[in-house]
Amino acid sequence: MGDNRVGVVVITWQRRDEALACVDRLLALPEQPHVVLVDNGSTDGTADAVRARHPRVEVVALRENLGAVGRNIGVRRLRTPYVAFCDDDTWWTPGSLTRAADVLDAHPRLALVNARIVVEPAGVEDPIVTELRDSPVPGPDWLPGPALGSFLAGASVLRRDAFEQAGGFNARLWLGGEEELLATDLISDGWELCYLEELTVHHRASRLRDATHRRRVGLRNTLWFTWLRRPLGPAVRRTAFLARTVPRDRTSLLAAWDAARGLGWLLTHRRPRPLQVEARLGVLDEAQRRSTARRYVG
Repeated sequence: MGDNRVGVVVITWQRRDEALACVDRLLALPEQPHVVLVDNGSTDGTADAVRARHPRVEVVALRENLGAVGRNIGVRRLRTPYVAFCDDDTWWTPGSLTRAADVLDAHPRLALVNARIVVEPAGVEDPIVTELRDSPVPGPDWLPGPALGSFLAGASVLRRDAFEQAGGFNARLWLGGEEELLATDLISDGWELCYLEELTVHHRASRLRDATHRRRVGLRNTLWFTWLRRPLGPAVRRTAFLARTVPRDRTSLLAAWDAARGLGWLLTHRRPRPLQVEARLGVLDEAQRRSTARRYVG
């Protein structure tokens, strides 16, 4: 019968076959969600191929690759109270979108739920799931799952109003660790984020990816977030930790240079998160230091 509470936004770039497979799976869900596919300037015919196979899907073909901002554009096309994000190499299991909507209905201060992630074709949990399940972030008793300090966009369902009020994903960060800035802004505005075991997303990592470029952008964005939102002391300590632990190679050097080039922008937009939020989320520093799921390698 469908569920008109949740729409889905998919972003893609140069992955026509994977985008088609992703949309096939979304349209087969019992929730029958309205799907918006945002094509970030592909030149491989992705937009036309999706339109031809699935006329009911709303396709937005951009002229350039805007990265995560493509999700902002997709969200603006929806009128559903909740939005599920989906990457072109991920897919939601039947019933997960309805369960997410039920939980968000029941908890009006909950902005976002993050699903369990299963890696395909092995069918095993992504290592990050353990860190989500065992999140050290303290949260209110009413939360239906462990409180989070960040999330993974391609495995999340969020409240559209909260997303729009927070400004969505920052255009300057493009793509790669862009979630952390949005998460801390949501929490600073009084919203909660949590992991929800009952939701499942499958992820078959695309072979069409540049791991080196992703590492460069991810490290730059981590440095930018650190100096945009962390107080001075924690920002210095986090930067020093990264300097000691990232690979000492050309990619890391370029990432540091990219971050330094944004100094003027950082100074203009720096807004350290409130002390009570910093105290709450500061516990993530030790978890990130111990993490085996998130490393700046490639």
